[in-house]
Amino acid sequence: MAFGMQLSQRLSQSLVLAPQLQQSLALLQAPTLELKALVAAEMEQNPVLEEVMDSDADLREKTSEEGEVAAPDLAEPPEDVKFDTPDTSTDKEAAEPADDFQAEFDKLVQLDQDWRDNFSQASSPIRSTTEDEEKRQFMFDSLTSETSLAQHLVEQVRDTDLSGEEQGIAELLIGNIDDYGYLNVTLEELAASTSLPLDTISKVLKVIQGFEPAGVGARDLRECLMLQLERAKLDETLEYRIIRDFMDALGKRRIPEIARGTNQSLDDVQEALARIGRLDPRPGRAFLSNVEQYVAPEVFVVKNGEDYTVTTNDEQIPHLRISNVYKDLMSAGENNAEVKNYIREKIRAGKFLIKSLHQRQTTICNIGREIVKRQREFMDKGVAFLKPMTMAQVAEVVGVHETTVSRAVSGKYIETPQGVYEMKFFFTAGLQSTSGQDVSNTSVKDMIAEIFKNENTSKPLSDQEVVKMLTDKGITIARRTVAKYRDELGILPSNLRKVY
Repeated sequence: MAFGMQLSQRLSQSLVLAPQLQQSLALLQAPTLELKALVAAEMEQNPVLEEVMDSDADLREKTSEEGEVAAPDLAEPPEDVKFDTPDTSTDKEAAEPADDFQAEFDKLVQLDQDWRDNFSQASSPIRSTTEDEEKRQFMFDSLTSETSLAQHLVEQVRDTDLSGEEQGIAELLIGNIDDYGYLNVTLEELAASTSLPLDTISKVLKVIQGFEPAGVGARDLRECLMLQLERAKLDETLEYRIIRDFMDALGKRRIPEIARGTNQSLDDVQEALARIGRLDPRPGRAFLSNVEQYVAPEVFVVKNGEDYTVTTNDEQIPHLRISNVYKDLMSAGENNAEVKNYIREKIRAGKFLIKSLHQRQTTICNIGREIVKRQREFMDKGVAFLKPMTMAQVAEVVGVHETTVSRAVSGKYIETPQGVYEMKFFFTAGLQSTSGQDVSNTSVKDMIAEIFKNENTSKPLSDQEVVKMLTDKGITIARRTVAKYRDELGILPSNLRKVY
């Protein structure tokens, strides 16, 4: 068999998204806060675009009629620009006639030169007064920054009597403590990789385990809880014995087994378990950066009488138009073909961006209206009355593809009389009741949570008993589905929920 190389041709078809279509899909999928960044980046690349500020109210009304502003009233999309016969008349929106291209360019060059001269004259450092320096230092001292767990521990190392070598070992150990306060490497591994004495590493670890927060530097949950009790001088208590000798039974809540092993009553053991529950299993959690998530609702639902009004959040959407300066440049006869072609392409791109923004708002608003229409009972009464709804159903009514609905609701929020929800929250599968009505699985999950909340803790309900209770309410559901929803709700099985 001979091996070789050969050149061959093959004809194939593939679907390729045009750049403009990719841009339109990106604008549709982006939430409000990301959309502003995308529009800002496009304005930097396209000089013909300019934003209409709130003070230009008259201009906005005028340009919205001409179709050059992404108007918030969701009127018909703006019409295309006709480039074949450009308008040579003076635009009424311009405050004053625009200069020609060369004059504007010369003005920018002169401005740039003025700045260069200013910086060259100010080459020598400006000496500030003592008062200015004090104000400046006070400003920097006033800035606050979060302290990490590692920084907090290193600061405590400096206050100890450890030698220089031992402080180095302490910093090495701190570098292997995770964000929750646990040492994620064994002492034997550290001794083997650093050639340091194991006894010295163990001694330094004991010092670190005496730092704040209590329980830091532990190698597992058992040691973490024991360190916290030792710090509180509770190492002679029942809870300390339970953690030290019956950790496996504690994890499985085998309360009778713990009671027999400790020769204590069930009530005493359960009280000890309650005190153990007040300990912190993750002592380093307090030092985690608390990054708050802010969301801006895309759709607002307000009740007016018996009806609901659905509006989109247009205040956060930039209102764009085509700059009059470049319209005048297009109409100027002295510009060559290359300049006109460049401006023509930029105006086309700007018009498409404005249309895409308008179409985005229209699509999201229409989807919001259909959500409110189908989830009227939810708007009136709450989550228990949420109905099953699919994206295909909404897409058919709105007149778009199902994937378009998926992109439109991705990462976006709707403000309703029942609170702020992610738009995807309303798209759920359903279960059929005995009466033939569809019930949202979110509503069923809410019912299950309420059932477990009201159960008798001394005789916790099994999943099969919950199935029977839902059947009595007319909801047919399998036992494994109840178990699945219970796990999603973070509810333990019945044998682990029992209180003796």
